[in-house]
Amino acid sequence: MEYSINKGIGETVEYKGLKAQYLFIFAAGLLALFVLFVVMYMCGVPQWFCIGFGAVSATTLVALTFRLNARYGRYGLMKVAAVKYHPRYIINRRRLTRIVGRRRKEVQNEKHA
Repeated sequence: MEYSINKGIGETVEYKGLKAQYLFIFAAGLLALFVLFVVMYMCGVPQWFCIGFGAVSATTLVALTFRLNARYGRYGLMKVAAVKYHPRYIINRRRLTRIVGRRRKEVQNEKHA
């Protein structure tokens, strides 16, 4: 069985339709679920509960990851995260002529210095 990972020049890694950061979210999520499964099993949680929890969690993770990939695309998830850091509005109470006038004075002072 051969799985192809297509990476052209200037393109992001794509595997089975998952692109860019979604592939890493998918892999990290499955790894975290596996570690959680092992920890639960080692703590004495019943075997069938661990298996059920792992199967349901992994299925949810796969569905959510493919849904995010389809909804936001290659860079959309990063853009959504970046919106949180943008200010809603910028308040500047100085007149535009005063702001522009200062800049002209600074440029003139640099020329004479």
